[in-house]
Amino acid sequence: MAKSVRLDEYLGQAFDRTPVSMIVVNQAGEITRANHLAEKTFGYGSDELIGQRVEVLVPERYRHAHPGYRQGFLAETSARPMGAGRDLAGRRKDGSEFPVEIGINPVETGEGTMILSVILDLSERKQSERRIQDALAQKDLLLREVHHRVKNNLQVIHSLLDLQAMRLQDRDVVDALRDSQNRVRSMSLIHQTLYQSESVAQVDFARFLDELVRGLTDSYRSVAGQVRIGVKASGIALPINEAIPCGLIINELVSNALKHGFTDGRGGLIEVAMNEPSPGNMVLAVSNDGAPIAHDQNLLQTQTLGLQLVHLLTRQLGGVLDIHRSNPVRFELRFQVEPMA
Repeated sequence: MAKSVRLDEYLGQAFDRTPVSMIVVNQAGEITRANHLAEKTFGYGSDELIGQRVEVLVPERYRHAHPGYRQGFLAETSARPMGAGRDLAGRRKDGSEFPVEIGINPVETGEGTMILSVILDLSERKQSERRIQDALAQKDLLLREVHHRVKNNLQVIHSLLDLQAMRLQDRDVVDALRDSQNRVRSMSLIHQTLYQSESVAQVDFARFLDELVRGLTDSYRSVAGQVRIGVKASGIALPINEAIPCGLIINELVSNALKHGFTDGRGGLIEVAMNEPSPGNMVLAVSNDGAPIAHDQNLLQTQTLGLQLVHLLTRQLGGVLDIHRSNPVRFELRFQVEPMA
């Protein structure tokens, strides 16, 4: 047991000058001393506090349980925070409440074991946290509105391309416009997914792919009816800077497979998979069991816009693209993102 000393001797003048609220309580729960900041914080004078039960400083709804907590502390005296994991509140003389953090310490005195409570008023901290939360909520709302408006503008472009395609007779030009529509829809879906998601910073890629595949199936209805498209991307989330190029790459590769890999009513399977074998290392693979890619076709210096876009977007991601020409045809892209916190 620590050596007993007089309370005044133990605390001295520093007690009243300490820049935190301090209250001393005896084993009966009576306040025996309070420093100047404690008086100011709770709105009492020293003569009003001394001799009062400490529960006078506790909100009424918590008072019935407080003596039990005090007895538990006296049964096992050691310095520790009070109410760890719980939100604590103090009650002022005028009845108002405020958030607090309390540290309790045993003090051996000539009058027996006392409890020294160090009380921090968290009102300013809580107000700052609320201001930060409000600012974050406003930022989140603004970002959602931006994504919503971008999505709407892209849908307008999609509709304009559709109107233009309906006025044309040249099949090649119409097909080029349809391809552009699919690219615009892919970008629009990214913004729609972000607008509807819990986080405006990360795209739920599985959800996005489900919508994208459904749209491509509609666009290539004459072919897609014979082809199954499988998606494996559960649990994958990407930042928007990576999600948009990935979405466009998938759009191009799936479109090319539908247009060129399954001609003459041929059926088969297209698989789109995204996984993260290690934190921040992403692997995107699009494969199909359709017609192979001819070995004399130069895939690095291709004249087709779709594959040119795939190579351009791969460079934008800082990734590496591997191509397997047959059994199955497979495009595998590896790139890195900042791991989520």
